[in-house]
Amino acid sequence: MSLTLWHHCTLATLQADAAQPYGLVPDGALVVQGSTLKWVGPLAELPAALRAECSAQHDAGGALITPGLIDCHTHLVYAGDRAAEFEQRLQGVGYEEIARQGGGIASTVRATRAASAEELRSSAARRLRDLLSEGVTTVEIKSGYGLALEHERKCLQVARSLATDHAVSVRATFLGAHALPPEFAGQSDAYLDEVLRMLPRLHAEGLVDAVDAFCERIAFSPAQTARLFEAARALGLPVKLHAEQLSDSGGAQLAAGYGALSCDHLEWLSDEGASAMAQAGSVAVLLPGAFYFLRETKLPPMDLLRHHGVPMAVSTDSNPGTSPCTSLLLMLNMACTLFRLTPEEALAGVTRHAAQALGLKDRGVLAPGLRADFVLWDVQHPAQLAYALGANPLIQTIFEGQVR
Repeated sequence: MSLTLWHHCTLATLQADAAQPYGLVPDGALVVQGSTLKWVGPLAELPAALRAECSAQHDAGGALITPGLIDCHTHLVYAGDRAAEFEQRLQGVGYEEIARQGGGIASTVRATRAASAEELRSSAARRLRDLLSEGVTTVEIKSGYGLALEHERKCLQVARSLATDHAVSVRATFLGAHALPPEFAGQSDAYLDEVLRMLPRLHAEGLVDAVDAFCERIAFSPAQTARLFEAARALGLPVKLHAEQLSDSGGAQLAAGYGALSCDHLEWLSDEGASAMAQAGSVAVLLPGAFYFLRETKLPPMDLLRHHGVPMAVSTDSNPGTSPCTSLLLMLNMACTLFRLTPEEALAGVTRHAAQALGLKDRGVLAPGLRADFVLWDVQHPAQLAYALGANPLIQTIFEGQVR
């Protein structure tokens, strides 16, 4: 298989054990073989014999090269919008009150059920293209706006199809336990029984990579969540959890007990929850877009996460109600300005730690043997990616070794 050399660049490898911040390699080089990175390092150290084997060479023009970005928590497949609720919140109506009035997730469920698969695919593709334009090469897409077998299937099928139509890797997560559909109002246990019937069927159809739930007082209890996680475990599926967003329900400890890939939101995370996550290797997925959009004041406990050594990922949480955002670069800035992450922590949060949050070991850093997903940026230093509001310095994205 032919080899391709990329040179005249600065590499931000994001390797965890790198001696330099960001894993920086000035005057670096990459050798790509097919869809895989064969060699990564300083150009001066590239073996002459290996360079001679390269049948094609690309001068990166002094660009910064990072791993492909990973958006590890999105809800891209849905219909309708919730701009009216945005106005309500600005007038002082709370998220929970809107949900009790039949708005919130239930509003999006009605619109999504009424939409055809093609309508959902078209709208999701527009949102996906925004992410791709900023260097995203892997995206996680949750269901959860169908809340019935035929509609959850429809949403997951659309999520899968996006990877066929676009140069991106898609991970599909079943979030049937997102909210109660109207036909199960006041019957959360009965609806959970229905979710437990959906899961094995959707899994058998190859539509589920992981299982998620919304563990909160307006959604599902820890005991109900545990029932779902037991079913996921029986199928060999990893779990994730919307945890501790509005209150401390002990969801993080529960999820960690099932070896959760990640716990997401976490504004109300306790010391016990952070400790449990650290022991389980669960990633904390921080969602500054939702924090900003809901005008929350309770910050996720970043110092607590650092103290326990919990990896921190950053994501858009792209959804119609609480984070209608399709800019992962903006989330880098918000993670720094709102949550006080360092630019290096934020960039690791959309590369190395985001890959970990999806259980993916073949991407997120620049290293031999991993996927050749990387991005060329028109900046001199990686901190500039988190610095400029509304800027997009992307030059080129390479997906599986090919220019996208």
